[in-house]
Amino acid sequence: MNRIILGAGAVPLALAASVQLAHGQARDYVSIVGSSTVYPFATVVAEQFGKTSRFKTPTIESTGSGGGLKLFCAGIGVNHPDITNSSRRIKQSEVDRCEENGVDEIIEVKVGYDGIVLANSKANDVMEVSRRDIFLALAREVPNPAGGEALVPNPYQTWKDVNDALPDRKIVVLGPPPTSGTRDAFAELALEGGCKTFDFIKAMKKTDGKAYKSVCHSIREDGTYVEAGENDNLIVQKLVADPEAFGVFGFSFLDQNLDKLQGSMVDGVAPEFEAIADGDYPVSRPLYFYVKKAHLGQIPGIEGYLAEFTSETAWGEDGYLTDKGLIPMPEEERMKFASDVKNLNPLQFAME
Repeated sequence: MNRIILGAGAVPLALAASVQLAHGQARDYVSIVGSSTVYPFATVVAEQFGKTSRFKTPTIESTGSGGGLKLFCAGIGVNHPDITNSSRRIKQSEVDRCEENGVDEIIEVKVGYDGIVLANSKANDVMEVSRRDIFLALAREVPNPAGGEALVPNPYQTWKDVNDALPDRKIVVLGPPPTSGTRDAFAELALEGGCKTFDFIKAMKKTDGKAYKSVCHSIREDGTYVEAGENDNLIVQKLVADPEAFGVFGFSFLDQNLDKLQGSMVDGVAPEFEAIADGDYPVSRPLYFYVKKAHLGQIPGIEGYLAEFTSETAWGEDGYLTDKGLIPMPEEERMKFASDVKNLNPLQFAME
């Protein structure tokens, strides 16, 4: 295993100067972009930090994980964000892009866990599905229903077509676009989780990994899955308007809308706080944010924002972020990431 260590030492003077100077003056607030799933947690922390410190409240833009990392990795200086939120871990290609643009010191902060839900309006019944059902309903190609080991364009139109035990309702799923970390995680955890229950597809992983990933991660494009943008609140509104439809988003949005929505059971487990925290719910993932070390000490307020986010008052078991649906990390893990932040330890990205 090779390790890429991002950063090794003090911020170069040229980089410090580029951060300090933009049209003759430095930026006086923290700029944050990224994941729509992490956005509500980051917003609460930013507001708390703004109220309890002498610094301006950080500005936060919901761009999606992929879009945020693209902006984050574009360069050093006041025209580039200081922090990006992400509902998946940074990719090797993004690490490379960051390095190419001089962003060679990154602090990684895991903030907690989240579940991805398949939710619908409370005006309809709770659905009980398996990951195999989800794959058959949403994958671009599926095993031929007539039998054999051939793949065909997805022919299923109703949930009952997928599984006789499911209702005779048209498959309509509103979800995030390809730039979303939620979309990436949903494909990896839910679609692939169902995909590999077919032995002949699972065997592809060893013989042709690229083909395997294409089959298991590609979502159909015939109108059954509707890309609803990066705004999860918009999906919630559409589900209320259409009780027949389902939506894909983070547990926190379900948790904040339990008066209107309900989560489907997946492989017999309901998307509930305890089930996600215990690892029983099968479609769950970690959440992160990334910080430019070169901007520390140059943009006022970054250190304070990091201290607030990694405090037990915020992300602890009884912290205020749990009220927003964040699933806390175990204490040992929280201590590890809090220590990394305090000591400004740069990311070590492991490459298989």
